[in-house]
Amino acid sequence: MEIIQQAIKKLANSMRMYGEVCFDFQRLVKIDKEEAIDNLDRAFEAKLEAFHSLYDVTKNDIDYFANGDTAALILMRNAIHHRDHLLFKSWNQVMALDDGYKNHYGAEFLLVAFEILGSPPRQRYYYKLEDFYLRIDEKLDSPYLEQRMKNASREKMISQFDTELNFAEVKSYASQERYPVNQIYINVIPIFVSAVCRVFTALRGNGVDFVGFDANAYKEPFTNELSVDFSKIIYTPLRIT
Repeated sequence: MEIIQQAIKKLANSMRMYGEVCFDFQRLVKIDKEEAIDNLDRAFEAKLEAFHSLYDVTKNDIDYFANGDTAALILMRNAIHHRDHLLFKSWNQVMALDDGYKNHYGAEFLLVAFEILGSPPRQRYYYKLEDFYLRIDEKLDSPYLEQRMKNASREKMISQFDTELNFAEVKSYASQERYPVNQIYINVIPIFVSAVCRVFTALRGNGVDFVGFDANAYKEPFTNELSVDFSKIIYTPLRIT
């Protein structure tokens, strides 16, 4: 029990620190763009690492691969942790560092988010939709395919992303609007929120106590107040000019 409590506290700490980095981003980006973007990227990655730590100590009690949201977080964490590829670069890293936007003049991107119920939309953190599939879809002949997973596991994950996270609907809409697949970015904050809600609720239901200020601060919102509706998709076009 104490080991699980420690992992919950670590995740809650990382969530608080990410919020603090987000709050400071607009100030710092005017002073040092690279530092601001790197700080935000490392803070988000720290949340994924902390989620994985909780997975390590609770995977015998919770099936993290039974649902698309929790499976997506494990996939992102493992991909970023191993870094044997060029996938999962944040929108800020691609567009803002080294004037990357200059490589995309005239292109229109589709930024996609899902509605978080119980909270106004605040945080945004985008990864390219295509990267999820390049990591697990064998049919794409990607050099970055996750080799540690079995084919059946990858196929199951693709199905979960397409149906549970509504990625299939996003791809269909983008195709109708003639967006190239590599110009679609997903706000992964709702996926993170949904996954943490699922795990915190399960742990609380199993009688796990949340210990520490941060853990208790996040316990109620992520077990009783927040939820994500993946059927409510928010599309935001953005043209680079």
